[in-house]
Amino acid sequence: MNKLEQLKTMTDVVADSGDIDAIAIHKPMDATTNPSLLLKAASIPRYASVIDEVCEWALAQAVDDAERLDLLADRFAVAVGNEILDIIPGRISTEVDARLSFERDASVERARRLVAFYEEQGRGRDRLLIKLASTWEGIEAARVLEGEGIQCNLTLLFSDVQAVAAAEAGAFLISPFVGRILDWHKANEPGRVFTAEDDPGVQSVRTIYRLFKHRGYETVVMGASFRNAGEIEALAGCDRLTISPQLLEELAGDGGELPRKLSEDDAPPQQQASFRNEADFRFQMNANAMATEKLAEGIRGFVADQLKLETLLSDRLAALRAA
Repeated sequence: MNKLEQLKTMTDVVADSGDIDAIAIHKPMDATTNPSLLLKAASIPRYASVIDEVCEWALAQAVDDAERLDLLADRFAVAVGNEILDIIPGRISTEVDARLSFERDASVERARRLVAFYEEQGRGRDRLLIKLASTWEGIEAARVLEGEGIQCNLTLLFSDVQAVAAAEAGAFLISPFVGRILDWHKANEPGRVFTAEDDPGVQSVRTIYRLFKHRGYETVVMGASFRNAGEIEALAGCDRLTISPQLLEELAGDGGELPRKLSEDDAPPQQQASFRNEADFRFQMNANAMATEKLAEGIRGFVADQLKLETLLSDRLAALRAA
């Protein structure tokens, strides 16, 4: 077996892409999207008809232009997700607008709307995960949604305190980022060479995984944001890993042996993360420069790509309206 096939025997593989052709080739269990991936998908010719269809739907809605654009962006995200669901056996993760990352109630309402759009397409909640940024408000929104039977994926997660807060809120899944943690350490430790074993992003996910298994949390740990195949190999055995098409291709082309690196029987980490309340959570985040900076940077990046996507959709909407 190649390394991708070996990985699938110990870890659920998830495609980190909106590219349907790439997903069909590698046959992952689940798939994840975000504003950046949706922006890329919108440039793929096969999605032109999807964009026209959702724009025509948006034109028929009796709302003002600002609300129409919000509806259009969510509808496009669901349209892409719906096509992906046709070719995967599991779930699609669809992200709430990152501009709502610090608004619990607004995030809850937007999540409900995404779910309603999927349900209009005949998709049950068992095929969906709602992605929320791992801010305090995003985690608390997940608490509300999980209580309603809407399962959540907490993304932009860079620290064990975020992970523990998400698990204690009952989140179905967390996505601790690997590559972005490595990026921060490279920028702040110039000249240092990192191997897969001492990669700080890899170490973070290993700590979270072992902590969750030791405490009996049911929340799924899904490593994300990989910079190279070595990071993926160093997390073989993690509950799930969401991987870009490029790295899926690299793993599929490697016939070497892939040993398991994580197991539920692993010893717990020496440091046991916890927090007392919202103030303590915020204090611990503030004390962690890497997590604070990467969370803020991630939200800004998703917002920027969301705005670009909305511009693309708005231009097409205007063209159809003029026609």
